[in-house]
Amino acid sequence: MDARARHLGFESIRITRPDAVPELRARLPAWLAAGHHGSMDWMLERADQRADPATLWPGVRSVVVLGMNYGPEHDPLALLARRDRGAIAAYAQRRDYHEVVKGKLKELGGYLSAKGDVRVKVFVDTAPVMEKPLAAAAGLGWQGKHTVLVSRDLGNWLLLGAIYTSADLEPDAAETDHCGSCRRCLDICPTNAFPEPYRLDARRCIAYLTIEHAGPIAPEFRAAIGNRIFGCDDCLAVCPWNKFAAVAAEGRMSARADLAAPPLAELARLDDAAFRARFAGTPVKRTGRDRFLRNVLIAIGNSGDPALAAEAERCLGDPAALVRGMAVWALGRLLPEARLRALFNAHGLSETDALVEAEWRSALAMPETTGQPQP
Repeated sequence: MDARARHLGFESIRITRPDAVPELRARLPAWLAAGHHGSMDWMLERADQRADPATLWPGVRSVVVLGMNYGPEHDPLALLARRDRGAIAAYAQRRDYHEVVKGKLKELGGYLSAKGDVRVKVFVDTAPVMEKPLAAAAGLGWQGKHTVLVSRDLGNWLLLGAIYTSADLEPDAAETDHCGSCRRCLDICPTNAFPEPYRLDARRCIAYLTIEHAGPIAPEFRAAIGNRIFGCDDCLAVCPWNKFAAVAAEGRMSARADLAAPPLAELARLDDAAFRARFAGTPVKRTGRDRFLRNVLIAIGNSGDPALAAEAERCLGDPAALVRGMAVWALGRLLPEARLRALFNAHGLSETDALVEAEWRSALAMPETTGQPQP
């Protein structure tokens, strides 16, 4: 099976038992009870199945965990200094991994089933499966202090998939934690999303805020987001174990050149059809145009470039209140007060959405009112 997996493009394959991580039954509920999952209520709905593979499928006897490398061609941190460009997480600059990895898992599962009376179920991130703890138990690597799987051979640029099978397979040994005293991943986080090592508070994580979170992003996090418009690679990029990482070898996981450093001015002009066309087949498309433009406008506000104010100004008439609100915030960061007040007189006085009104009040330092804000 190892040879078959590698032929399909997986760099790592290991096996573990479904009961190999019994501590999940206590650890996951505690994390959820602390609210660290944010608005991801789907994690609550099937928490018992996440914590125990046998609850998801009583027929499982072994779990085959596989890793596919998606190592980036360039240092993701270098783009953060180019404030007129958007930074997209490395995994999202290529085809949606759900599609690529799941297809390969199905092929490998079919290969395993053909060996006898064996049943299989394949999972890639969309089912209640805790891939990272299972991968650590199987020996693919260990969960670093940033909670991401780290491999001694491949660093932490790994996409994970799992095959639950009724076959009774010999398990591999778990990997030892090799983080030691290093805390680079914790210290670099722009929003302090790690309350302690090995624990992530998603509510403060830029990946969560720019992808999963549906509404306006809290003002306290906006400046720290910088030009990150979809996800964040900071804690991954600084891991010392990446010295062993390689650029993605799987052809379908090659990064798209047009997503490496897209101009913010160009992205701010995307309507829904153009957004769907540009990001077709990538993870970005699932976020939706309005949420994506929210992120782009935050990046424009953080750019320090008054020339980009024209793009934010165009968005004051956008159909989506979420977009209009972030356009106001961006303009408040880029324009002098006199110009901002003139725009308020042209657009803000007719605003009907309470969230956008609040952004105008904040941008112009107005007191809160019960009706329409006044200049």
